[in-house]
Amino acid sequence: MHHNEVISQLHCPLPPFPNPYLPHFSSPQNNTPSFQLTKSSNPLPYQLPITPQVQEFSPQPTCLNSYSTSDEANEQQLSLINESKRRRMISNRESARRSRMRKQKHLDELWSQVMWLRNENHQLLDKLNRASESHDRVVQENSQLKEEASELRLIITDMQLNSP
Repeated sequence: MHHNEVISQLHCPLPPFPNPYLPHFSSPQNNTPSFQLTKSSNPLPYQLPITPQVQEFSPQPTCLNSYSTSDEANEQQLSLINESKRRRMISNRESARRSRMRKQKHLDELWSQVMWLRNENHQLLDKLNRASESHDRVVQENSQLKEEASELRLIITDMQLNSP
């Protein structure tokens, strides 16, 4: 229904002062602007006094309108609550999935670090074993050299005693 069609079905006396914004509402019989309200334009079972206001009629969907009963309002409210719960549940699931992925990535990085450290430890143990073996050889060679030095000193001492 267009704005002019709604206005043409309204019949209600307007205030006596002239209104420059409502010239097309004046009735041809008298100089008093009026509106007529038919039953089809008012969904309520009783008539309310209507004060004329100039407003642009724009049918926009609203969450609650005058036709909604309290049950419908409750259903709409429950529907909105359920929708927000559903969105929150989806968001929580996605967050939990990302958290599991981060945890798995961290676990993979830790296992990688464990493997690297085990490899490093193995290499260091090999190096330590080689150094220990080398040390043992050096200690043994040093012991042999000390014995030879001691024997040579004895020989020199015997030679000096035996020489005239």
